Amino acid sequence: MDKTDLPINQILHGDCNEVMQNFPDNSVDLIFADPPYNLQLSQDLWRPNMTRVDAVDDAWDKFSSFEAYDRFSEAWLKNCHRVLTRDGAIWVIGSYHNIFRVGKIMQDIGFWILNDVIWVKTNPMPNFRGVRFTNAHETLIWAAKSKTSKYTFNHHAMKELNDGLQMRSDWLLPICTGSERIRINGEKAHSTQKPESLIYRLLMATTNAGDIVLDPFFGTGTTGAMAKILHRRWIGIEREEKYLSIAQQRIDDVMPETFDEATFDVRDRRRKEKRIPFASLLSHGLLQPGQKLYFQQDRTKAAQIKPDGVLRMGKTEGSIHQIGKALSNGSPCNGWDHWYYEDEQGKLHPIDLLRQALRDKLAENNP
Repeated sequence: MDKTDLPINQILHGDCNEVMQNFPDNSVDLIFADPPYNLQLSQDLWRPNMTRVDAVDDAWDKFSSFEAYDRFSEAWLKNCHRVLTRDGAIWVIGSYHNIFRVGKIMQDIGFWILNDVIWVKTNPMPNFRGVRFTNAHETLIWAAKSKTSKYTFNHHAMKELNDGLQMRSDWLLPICTGSERIRINGEKAHSTQKPESLIYRLLMATTNAGDIVLDPFFGTGTTGAMAKILHRRWIGIEREEKYLSIAQQRIDDVMPETFDEATFDVRDRRRKEKRIPFASLLSHGLLQPGQKLYFQQDRTKAAQIKPDGVLRMGKTEGSIHQIGKALSNGSPCNGWDHWYYEDEQGKLHPIDLLRQALRDKLAENNP
């Protein structure tokens, strides 16, 4: 079976390790995993009014020891590592009960951790016994398959979701309640159903339209529903038969918009555009050899343009990015955003305006 033969947009009933054995290597673009947390609950929890807390006490969350849980975690994580594409990535969510053990195993297997994201619950369940802090967050580990993976990250899409500011690694989102919480005869269908806003965000951040997303602990199908809305392909694996029909009905009820590639493409526009070497601005007459550029509009930080597009500042020479990095104390610098040229009226403008003008001109000549 190759990638084209994968069971796309299907829920597979069975143990995730057994099911993934049938998947080819390097076939899945992203994995979201919400594994058992091994909460180790030994007794019922009660509220002050003597009503029982609907806690996570399912059989699938019980393990005989930490060693048994580690063996379970290592097995499914190794399978995930194998089926991920070379530039694929994985998200794993957990609590303090398990996430540190899982993170260690992930690093041992070869995953390269990119971020830990803290989901801060705006409406957490209180600690009814009053013997610990209220547990108001869960941790997500985002990791690439390897250190050299060219993983997907839609940085600009995340800025749009965050009112134009760079997205931080602490996400303030409510837990799943109200009409979003699936119930059967008044009872929660699944004890750990994740909010749609959480899954929507991570899929937006780390996948593109058409990517294949695998969820090996599918539950009530939140991953599949959000993937369908965003026009990602998905595969769900679920061991507990009672969740299968719930998840399938939920996904069937999603009515996604007709797919239009341009509409659902959230990649940074500039990364998709034709590359323009800085020296091209000289050969097309938009800048002149010997002309001065100013770093971040500071006229005391001027560099001259050599005929080959190299900048000269004192005795130092380099590209617009290299000289910009030196002026930024070693921080990465996109020179297109930080160097300014002076127009005939003495006003300063970013050189990126000239790059875009050249792109437009070339597009007109080569439609």
